[in-house]
Parts: sequence; structure tokens; C-alpha cells
Amino acid sequence: MMQRIKRKLFLIVTPALFVLMDCSSDMNDDPIPYNAFEDIIVNLSLPTYFDLHADGNYKYINGGVKGIILYRVNSTTFRAFERTCSYEPNAACATVDVNITRAYMEDTCCNSTFNFDGEPLGGPAWRRLRQYETQIFGGQVIITDEVIE
Repeated sequence: MMQRIKRKLFLIVTPALFVLMDCSSDMNDDPIPYNAFEDIIVNLSLPTYFDLHADGNYKYINGGVKGIILYRVNSTTFRAFERTCSYEPNAACATVDVNITRAYMEDTCCNSTFNFDGEPLGGPAWRRLRQYETQIFGGQVIITDEVIE
């Protein structure tokens, strides 16, 4: 009797394990590499950053691994996202840009899309974009290499 129960359990559990392993295989891609950097100071009074005076605007900033997208939510909130896509981040083309409509961010290499909270909207990406800490101080946005989880 016990032998039959063990055999039935084996026949049920084994295929289920294969299904679970197959489903999770897409979630084993590499993490975004980490590249420490000195604090980046964005002086909002400079003409280069004039676009950042309006909510919903962005600017590409040097720093991080493949660059940073600095996005203005409102006058007191800026978000800094790593431009390296969270899906297959070691691929040469895995770079996130703001879509021409400015409605979302996208990696045209893997066709992943992200909202301005960094969460994936579509495509194969399942992890959010890396987001760096920002502080606003006296007309400047300071981007640190501290990662927001």
C-alpha cells in the first residue's frame, strides 16, 4: 500500500517539477551589472537642463552602466533610472530610452517596456529597472549610486 502511494506521488510530483522549472527558466537572466559612481549634480538653472522644469520631462545623464534617465515627476520628485535593460543586461543593445510618445520607456532590442516607476509593462523583462537615489537641494538634483529597491 505504501509503495503505491509513493509511486503515485512520484508520478504527480515529477512532471510538476519539470513544468515549474520550465516556467522559471526565463527568470534566470543576469542581473544588471553595478558600476559605482561619484554623486552626479544636475544644476537645474543651466540651459542644458531647462526641460527638467516641466513635469513629465526627462534628460539623459552620463553615469551608471549605460547612462541614466533623469525623469521629473513633479517639482519635488525626480527619478533616476539606469538605462541598462533589466532583461539580458549584458547584451550590447540592452539600452532603455524614453519612447517618442513620452508615455513609457523601452528597450527596442528585446521589446521590453517600462513605466516611469521602473516597472515592466510588456516584453520579456520581468524585473524593474534599477533606480538610483535622488535628492533635491537648492535648485540642484543630486543622483547617488545608492540603489532604491
